[in-house]
Amino acid sequence: MRGFFRFILLGLVLLIVALISGLTAMRVAIHGREVVVPKFVGLTPQQAERLALQNGLLSEVENQFYSTDVPEGHIMSQAPYAGEKVRRGWRVRLAQSLGPQHVDIPDVVGMSSRAAEINLRRRGLEPGAAYAHLSDQPEDQVIAQSPPPDAVGVASPKVNLLFALPPELRAFVMPNLVGRQLSDAVRSIRDAGLKVGNVRTAAVDATATSGGGPAIVIKQSPAAGQKVAAGSSVEVEVAK
Repeated sequence: MRGFFRFILLGLVLLIVALISGLTAMRVAIHGREVVVPKFVGLTPQQAERLALQNGLLSEVENQFYSTDVPEGHIMSQAPYAGEKVRRGWRVRLAQSLGPQHVDIPDVVGMSSRAAEINLRRRGLEPGAAYAHLSDQPEDQVIAQSPPPDAVGVASPKVNLLFALPPELRAFVMPNLVGRQLSDAVRSIRDAGLKVGNVRTAAVDATATSGGGPAIVIKQSPAAGQKVAAGSSVEVEVAK
């Protein structure tokens, strides 16, 4: 019996040793795949790429910014930072310096999107686009820009342009028409940039009618509060 327990105890000891060895080997393997991120700031993109490959990493220049501190064409920031540990094959994101701002920001407000883009790219600037609900503004025309014309000390060569949304992309909140007179509801529909669709008359009990009074909206589609595209048709049901 003692021999049997000794055999069981020996088996347990060997199992524990095997588990500890396996965990140790796994930990060594995991840490063996980790590398310390080197310092890329101050290097050229070509130098940064070579250094990254030497350390089992990848590098990518994602952004460019003006800088009075870092010479043009050199790396000014990196992520992850130098000294951090990452997995082998990790991609390090870099930002490159354009040197001090050396271009004037032109005034492109009032230009078409195509003309503004040509004007900006000719100066080495990158156009960006944003859209807003501006029903009283013409389509495909720059309404505002950031940075403004002749701005100095800007951080990025990107100039954001604001345009009015095309009518087919504009959205409106559906007003509540229930309980309103039909003529008032029609006016509200049109003022909201929508169209009047089918107008149905509900079948009501003759004893409940007012005998020739104004038509009152009792149902609407789409429902009040829903977002609808410009030019959408609104159907109503009225009772007299």
